[in-house]
Formats: sequence, C-alpha cells, structure tokens
Amino acid sequence: MAKGKLVSEKIKLILALIALQFCYAGFHIVSRVALNIGVSKVVYPVYRNAIALALLSPFAYFLEKNERPPLTFSLLFQFFLLALFGITANQGFYLLGLNYASPTFASAMQNSVPAITFVMASVLRLEQINFRRRDGLAKLLGTIGSVGGATVITLYRGPPLFHNLLTQGSSILGMDEPTLKVQNWRWGCIYLLGHCLSWAGWMVFQASVLKKYPAKLTITSYTCFFGLIQFLVIAGFVETDYQYWKIQSAEELFTILYAGVVASGIVISLQTWCIQNSDPVFVAVFQPLQTFLVAIMAFLILGDRLFSGGVIGAVLITFGLYLVLWGKSKEKALEEEEDKCLKQPLLEDQKGDKEDNVVSDIP
Repeated sequence: MAKGKLVSEKIKLILALIALQFCYAGFHIVSRVALNIGVSKVVYPVYRNAIALALLSPFAYFLEKNERPPLTFSLLFQFFLLALFGITANQGFYLLGLNYASPTFASAMQNSVPAITFVMASVLRLEQINFRRRDGLAKLLGTIGSVGGATVITLYRGPPLFHNLLTQGSSILGMDEPTLKVQNWRWGCIYLLGHCLSWAGWMVFQASVLKKYPAKLTITSYTCFFGLIQFLVIAGFVETDYQYWKIQSAEELFTILYAGVVASGIVISLQTWCIQNSDPVFVAVFQPLQTFLVAIMAFLILGDRLFSGGVIGAVLITFGLYLVLWGKSKEKALEEEEDKCLKQPLLEDQKGDKEDNVVSDIP
C-alpha cells in the first residue's frame, strides 16, 4: 500500500511539472501574440504585475502572518533591488528580446540561467568549485556549454529548417507572414541574454535576502509591488497616450489575464508545490521540455521558422544544464556523506562514554 502511494505521489509530481512547463510555454506564445497585436511593452507588464500582486498578497498576509520578521528600511531597499532585477530588468529585457527573436529561442536562452547563476555565485564566493572532483569539472564544463550555446544562438542564426513546411499559423492571428515585424535576430538575442543575466542576478540576490527574511510569499508580493511602481514610473515617460492603456480586444484581454493569472499566480504556486515535494534540481531537469513545447507551439500557432543555429545552441545549453545539475546533485550527495561520516564517530564516542559510566557505577 505504501509503495503504491509513493508511485501515485511521483506520478502527481511529474504531471504537475509537465503542467508547469506547459504554462511557461504558453506564456512565451501568449506574450508574442500580445506584441503582434500591438500591446505596449510597458503597459503589458504593468497589468501583469498588478494582477499578480492582487492574487499573491492576500495569501502572503494570511499564510505568513506569524513568519514575517519586522520590516526595516534596509529590507525594503533590498526588496526594491529584487524588483529591479527580478521584475523590471527581467521582464523588460524579455519583452524587448521577444519583439525581435522567436519564443523558441527565448525559451532556449532561459535554459542557460542555472549556469549563469552558478557563475555569479562562484564570483561572489557563494559557490565552491573543486576542480579535482568530477562534480566540480561537470559544473565547469556545463557552464561553458551553456554560455557557448547562448553565444551560438546570438552570433549564428544559420539556415532555416522546415521552411517548405511553414504552416498557416500566422493566418490564425489574422496576419500574413510579410506583415509580421522583421526580426532583428542579434539584438533580440542580446536582449534575451540581458533577461537571463538579470534573472540569474535576482536568484543569487534573493538567496541572501531569504536568509534574513524567510517569508517567501511576502518577499514575492513586495517584489511585485516595487516592480509595479518601477514600471509605472517608466510608463509615465514612455506611454503617455491613454490609448495604449485601453484594452481594445478580447485577444488583448486574454494575453493580459494569462500573463497575470497563469504566468505569475498559478506558476509561482505550482512551482513552490513541486519544489516542496521534490527539490529544485529535479524541477530544473524539466526545463528543456519547455523549449520543445514552445518550438511546437510557435511552429503551429505563429508559423515561426526554426533555424539551425538556434537548434545547435539549444542542444549545447541543454547539455550544459544537465552537466551543471548533475554536478550539483553529486556535490550535495558528497556533502551529506561527509556529514554522516563526521557525525558517526561522535555518536560512537558518546555511546562509549555511556558504557564507561555504566561500568563505573557497578560496585
């Protein structure tokens, strides 16, 4: 019975992780549709973060009422910086990149985030590398592979694949292929690299903030709040025309609701549940599935073409991702083994002391 329950929980976890990647993949497609129909690159994240804040803040208030440490000005400033990296720069660079590149390569570039995070953590001495061990070499080679893959995507587009099988996807949106925006590939990939750098920086910085303020939902809510304020300030200079703020079609409303409810609210909750029921490494292993799903959706729905340079880069990034994750899992296993070996002699010494005491008590 216990074994059957364990298998059932494992199946639930895998299904939840697949659903999570579908949600992420859908967001790439929906965001591209939003840009195609003319939604402002500033107004879109404003509405997205406003919806996310409205969804998350009640849960943060009630569920973490007894877990929140006192707020200080220093913490508020750190939340502001988290929003600057994790919301404003992250989402801003993503939309700029997606405007010029394709959803498939946006997703492929995101697979390099664990490797970039590892590099940043190593530079800041938050991550240790032992080159004499296999896990250290795996993390180094994985990082090189991921960064190399992102570089290939940026510098080499290559010939299109399946160009003669282009679907009627663009007509679904009421547009012919020639009317779509001409893609400035290199700039798109550079913006997406900025998106990955800011995302990685946000994760490294968030790790240190969580040690001081361990209420995750509250931190997320404050991050959304400050991100919303920052985007509103930018919008005050960039989008002064009221027409850009009006939701003018059902398609536009759907893209905004998907971004706020699914991509922010449901994804955060689902990802938190998955991590709690497994571990971050196991969750990250499913990341390349998102790229595969996005490639299929973009080909069928948007009529996007797949280019050989992007495929080569995506393979390198995925290979690098798995090397980094393998190295991290091996390192964790070795650390647990070392802790076990260190604790064992202490337990034996304590047992020996107790036996000596018992002997000495006998007349």
